[in-house]
Amino acid sequence: MGGATNHRMNLSDAALIKDNHIAATGSITKAINDVRNKFPNLSIEVEIDHLDQMEEAIAGKVDLILLDNMSPEECKVAVAQCANRTKLEASGGITLENARKYAESGVDFIAIGALTHSAAILDIGLDLQVKGL
Repeated sequence: MGGATNHRMNLSDAALIKDNHIAATGSITKAINDVRNKFPNLSIEVEIDHLDQMEEAIAGKVDLILLDNMSPEECKVAVAQCANRTKLEASGGITLENARKYAESGVDFIAIGALTHSAAILDIGLDLQVKGL
């Protein structure tokens, strides 16, 4: 509610290049090129965990940059550095309690894993009771 929408419904909607992919290929640029060569029409999102990776990701003309485990202040710097050249997503360590600070940083998307991995459980028992036995 509140106007939120998904920018990706599942992992087949876009390629998500994470830190391990970058390490395996040797660079952000190589990882982007590998995806583009194999899946030329797929949107590409690149995870960065340091602001010094931003320019290489932007140069690769990716559709989205995921700012991994950055503070709201770092996200604000990333927004200024990006200057609307691509979309930015904040992810990692974001909770319902601190989401507003991330929103105020100016990022385009916020991933709140706590919505799924920290959801309270409901213990429902479906015990069979046979009458008359």
